[in-house]
Order: sequence, then structure tokens, then C-alpha cells
Amino acid sequence: MIPQRGKELVSPIRPVWIETVSWHTSLVMQIEAIRLMKRTKYQEMAIIDTVDFGRALVLDGFIQSTYADEPYYHEPLVHPAMVAHGSPARVLILGGGEGAALREALKYKSVREVVMVDIDGDVVKAAKEHLPAMHQGAFDDPRAKVLIMDGQAYVEEALARGEKFDVVIMDLTDPYGPEIAQGLYSAQFLGKLKALLAQGGIVVTQAGDSFFFEEEYSNVLRNFASVFKYVAEYNLWIPSFGYAVNFIAGSDWVDPRALSAEEVDKRLAQQGVSTLFYSGRVHTALMNFPIYKKFRG
Repeated sequence: MIPQRGKELVSPIRPVWIETVSWHTSLVMQIEAIRLMKRTKYQEMAIIDTVDFGRALVLDGFIQSTYADEPYYHEPLVHPAMVAHGSPARVLILGGGEGAALREALKYKSVREVVMVDIDGDVVKAAKEHLPAMHQGAFDDPRAKVLIMDGQAYVEEALARGEKFDVVIMDLTDPYGPEIAQGLYSAQFLGKLKALLAQGGIVVTQAGDSFFFEEEYSNVLRNFASVFKYVAEYNLWIPSFGYAVNFIAGSDWVDPRALSAEEVDKRLAQQGVSTLFYSGRVHTALMNFPIYKKFRG
């Protein structure tokens, strides 16, 4: 059946992009152009212009970000952990090739340095050229240190140097996605991230989707619980993903669930942080909203 918009038929001729939602479900969206399609050393990369979501970064068939809704993803990824810490000075981002997580972390007055480590230099290069509305010049901020290397190798080297970070943000492909990221969700690796944390530090990750991939999500959650004293899980619907993306934060010192809406807004104001979606009310809603899982009879 051809969908109708009033009496006007929507043309079925316009090309479409099939976005993978799960192994058995897909989201079909109309596209206007393919700006870039390339096989990098590590993954299939595409940058496309969609009708409903604008420009999008796609890796191995999974949309990572789109212009229309990326704040719904990047703001909840970055700000609950940053606000929970209160005054982060050093931040480590693993992944985040499009530069949007970097953009959000750099909004904090207290931040002196953000180290972003992405294994795929082709993604970072493409983002700089084709996704300016996502990074908004963050790559050129003097506080940003962007490294193209394996995240696990960087963590090992940082531990050997005795480095410490206040916030670690894992902006990686999904736990069930490309193999290059899967090992970064293990309890062993999370233990290494914990060792990188300064007093009061916190680690946060996106953790895929608990509705379609409940087993994989639960495994990541168990890994966090085995490493950290405080573990906060939350999720938010992302329209271009076709599902609610999950986030997990872990710390031995701070708990994002303990913050009131008033305290979150106070800390954002003190840091001079402006957001499009995230706020104190959103924070408390995220921390109290149930996690999406399938009901089983």
C-alpha cells in the first residue's frame, strides 16, 4: 500500500535506505542523496541525506547520528555523567567519530582537556568534511586532543603513564555491532576504565537496545554491576534508530539517580552549558523511566 498524505500520494519512486533495527526488523526511510559510501579498514561507512532526518552517518548498516535527532542521543550520553561529577576537568571519549560527544563535553567551563580516541580515521575525516552541524568546530577547540588509534591500546598506555580522567564516555558502535567495539563492553575492560578514573569519576556508555537485544544489553549491565558500586541505567527513544537506545553509567563515588532536577539545572548553569533537550526535568525523567524490554507471556 502506498501511504497517503491527505489526497496527495507519496511517490514510491524516490530511493530508500533500509536501516537495520534488529536482525528481523528494519526501518525504511526515503533518501535524497548519498554523499559518501566507503569501505574503511574497519567498517562500511555511508553519509546520506534523508528526507525526514537530514544528513546521517551510517556504519555497518546502523545509523549512528542524524541532524534531526542527534541531540536526543548525544546529550543524554554526555550530560548525566558530566553533571553527576560536577566539575570535570579531564574527559576521555572512546569512539564518537562524528565529534558530537566531543562538542557536548567541551561545553563545560571546568573542562581543561577532552581526549577523543577513535580507531577509524576515515570516519573522523569524513565527519570533519560532511558533518559540520554535528561537530560544530569541536575538533578545532584547543582543549580537544583527537587520537586515531585503538581504544583498548590507548587505555593500556594511559594506565601505564598513570593518567587520570574525571569522566569516561564510550560512544561506540553497539555491543552486537562490529567486532572492533565488542571487547570494550567486557567487565575486564570496564575494570581498566575504573582504574583510569580520578576520585569522583564516572564512566558512561551507550549500550544498544534492550528491547530487541535484551541478552546483549543485560550482559553489559551485569558487567557494569560487577565493576562499579553505583550503576544507573536509562533509555530514550531515538526516532532515526527505530528504537529506544540504552545508556549505562557506573561509578564508585557518584550516582546520577541521586540528583534532583533543581541540582542538575544549577550545575548546568554554573558550567555555562546550553542544551537543546537535556535539562533537570529530563534528567529525573530519564532516571525514573522504566527500561524497555519485551513482555513475555
